[in-house]
Amino acid sequence: MRIALAVAMLALALPAYAAGHAVQIKGMKFNPAKLNVAVGDTVTFTNADSKPHTATALDGSFDTGRLAMGKSATVRITASGKHDFRCLVHPSMKGTVAAK
Repeated sequence: MRIALAVAMLALALPAYAAGHAVQIKGMKFNPAKLNVAVGDTVTFTNADSKPHTATALDGSFDTGRLAMGKSATVRITASGKHDFRCLVHPSMKGTVAAK
């Protein structure tokens, strides 16, 4: 019983690890355009298009800055809720990150 209790206490003391998610920007689209993540997770946006793009949250929670072809940026999701984002260079490109 003591061993089980010690293992349970150790498990609770260990830090939770954030997951990493990937979004590819290609063909003037975010792929995937909708992500479900946990607060603390990261999202890496990679531009595979010949044109520059951004991934900018409308609520100001994240912004990759301008990404040239082949460049990536990683953002951490720090708040729960729905975070709609778009490319500031091409506003018709849209996506959503939903965080719990």
